[in-house]
Amino acid sequence: MRIHFTGIAGAGMSAVALMMRDAGHEVSGSDAEAFPPLSTYVESLGFPFYRSFAAENLPADLDVLVLGASAKLGGDSNPEVAEARRRGVKITTFPDLVGEATRERLNTVVAGSFGKSTCTALMAHILKEAGRDAGWMIGAISPSLPATGHWGAAPEVILEGDEYIIAPADHRSKFVLYHPRDVLLTSLVHDHVNVFPTFADYEKPFRELLRLIPDEGLLVAREHPAIRAIAGEAASKIVWYDTAPCAGWYSEGVVYGETTRFTLAAPGGRRIPLATTLLGEHNIENIVGVAAYLLERGLVTEAALQAAVASFAGIRRRLDRLTARSAVPLIEGFGSSYEKARSAIEAMLLHYPTRPLTVVFEPHTFSWRNRDALPWYDTVFQGAARVLVIPPPTHGADSHNQSSFDEILTRTAATGVTTRGVTSAEEVIGQLSNLTGEEVVLLLSSGPLLGLPDALPPVFEKLYGAAVAA
Repeated sequence: MRIHFTGIAGAGMSAVALMMRDAGHEVSGSDAEAFPPLSTYVESLGFPFYRSFAAENLPADLDVLVLGASAKLGGDSNPEVAEARRRGVKITTFPDLVGEATRERLNTVVAGSFGKSTCTALMAHILKEAGRDAGWMIGAISPSLPATGHWGAAPEVILEGDEYIIAPADHRSKFVLYHPRDVLLTSLVHDHVNVFPTFADYEKPFRELLRLIPDEGLLVAREHPAIRAIAGEAASKIVWYDTAPCAGWYSEGVVYGETTRFTLAAPGGRRIPLATTLLGEHNIENIVGVAAYLLERGLVTEAALQAAVASFAGIRRRLDRLTARSAVPLIEGFGSSYEKARSAIEAMLLHYPTRPLTVVFEPHTFSWRNRDALPWYDTVFQGAARVLVIPPPTHGADSHNQSSFDEILTRTAATGVTTRGVTSAEEVIGQLSNLTGEEVVLLLSSGPLLGLPDALPPVFEKLYGAAVAA
């Protein structure tokens, strides 16, 4: 088939495009207003990528147009959609395409409010290093994997399962289309308040996902009251995991450092020593969950697990070290929700307990921009010495109860943390150009962050690299 992806620079869209290319299909794509790292990543993939939407982007022999869900893509007003309709070309979404393409595979869906990208990438990396050619689809870039999407020759496919809705006109969650045999459920806390106003609304699709697991399937779930409350929806075997002793798998003896070491405690008394360069307690939790799944399913040996966990370099934007030659560590975290932002900040406080923490924050998602979520700002930056806040974007502002920039700044400053609004990369660089060398800086968003992940590392290397060299 010949498949064109409208909105190709979306994390899931580009991963699915790579899966389809691996499966033997011809792919192309288009996008506008895309930003790094995904825009530059898609440019490197070797298939036609257009930086605007136009009818002439569609191949003459197009079979399927895959339309992304973002409101910025324009839906029926997009010229590519209009042209596909004129030709009678099938129009679908990437979750529909993934579900249809993998229906006969052994699908493992990694789901949860946070941790799913890291867990999916880690699982794919471990299987690859163990010599098992599983397929995968990941909504983030990992330096440990050759691509975000891979078809694979083995029966297994590891799919990052997003609970967000398929499209404005289709309020099913994406992951319910993925025909899971197994599920790894990492977390369940209220998120995406713009489409799930209450926690009951939010947990409903997770209940549906668990009901899709067949009797012979496996649910590996984090020990947590909210997950316990819905686990009964699964008819399959349930295995629990945590970072504290529990009835299933857990970590013990954690020693944090540049390389963090701990012991994986397994049911029946097995103990497996592991080491990782990933930052934060939440990443220990991620490793425990993935290890529990793979060892319960017998997909890897203990030795293969140990080697692959130690070599896993994480994923971009999830506590990604942006410079190695700066006395001031510069780290980028993914802050699309309260829990993700808080986990990143707690990791900084854990690994750099004596360094004053500056957070550069962009409230990019609808959740952070929603006035109903203003209470998040009361506690999310706890422990930080200073917060530089970038204005929220305005796209889609009319579709929800959008907070103003002033409201966000006022709410944050009221907590006592030093708060400043910044509107340009130059202003941020100016604010970070007179540090003592004892600080740590965290860039935190799911948006473009004014291009700072690319602009700041050379500045830090120049200003603060001499101290490292000395």
